[in-house]
Amino acid sequence: MLSEGTLAGVGLFLVRTSAFVLASPFFGAQGIFGGVKIGLIGSLTLVLFSVHGAPLPEANEPMVFALLAGREVLIGVALAFVLQLVVLAVRVAGEMVGQEMAFNMASVVDPVAGVSTPLITQLYEGMFLLGLLAVDGHHLLIRALASSFERAPIGRTAFNASVGETLLRLMSDMFSAGITFAAPVLLLLMLSSMLLALLARTAPSLNVLEVGFSLRVTIGLVAMLIFMPLIAPALGHLYGMLDGGLERVLQALEAA
Repeated sequence: MLSEGTLAGVGLFLVRTSAFVLASPFFGAQGIFGGVKIGLIGSLTLVLFSVHGAPLPEANEPMVFALLAGREVLIGVALAFVLQLVVLAVRVAGEMVGQEMAFNMASVVDPVAGVSTPLITQLYEGMFLLGLLAVDGHHLLIRALASSFERAPIGRTAFNASVGETLLRLMSDMFSAGITFAAPVLLLLMLSSMLLALLARTAPSLNVLEVGFSLRVTIGLVAMLIFMPLIAPALGHLYGMLDGGLERVLQALEAA
């Protein structure tokens, strides 16, 4: 027989784990089969409860459980939002490069996000997610979830407001990182824009729109090829920022 409060404890573990997995762009992507998500959430919940869980008899009351579950949702979403911010940096870089290369006119609907996504953004985001798997970033995310149950145990109603401030600072850092990620290619594309402006002044009869489109695409692709060796250290820096961001959020949760 289960002791009193065991189901309530498992339920709170399930709520935090579900919020984390479903809000994460890695585990909760729309392209992933729903049965896989359910299996992942269930297995993580059972493993983590067996390690960190304990019965919560006081959580058997519906109102108390609802209040505690709301806190667990916030914690799970806060952890997943860190990964969302790192992916945002990659998307910012892809959007800026794609805009300068005029590739945004060839946008297609991304089946994962369900929105129109430029091709360069899809390329950068795909490389980021593949690299995340290569460096065991998914293990890092699961360890952060497990650590959250140690630093912010279930059964409490307090939620530190400084978590929001931490996420805002991370958003600013990731936006800057996205611009830095795209800076080498953007620099060459800006030089190509200056070259086109000079050509338009010296040869007014030249069809700048037609020549400019081909020139910018060519320069952009060549620049991406030239600076390809810089992508690995740039992605490594982003993975380091992901680790640091998760740690900062966990520290804010621990202070609650």
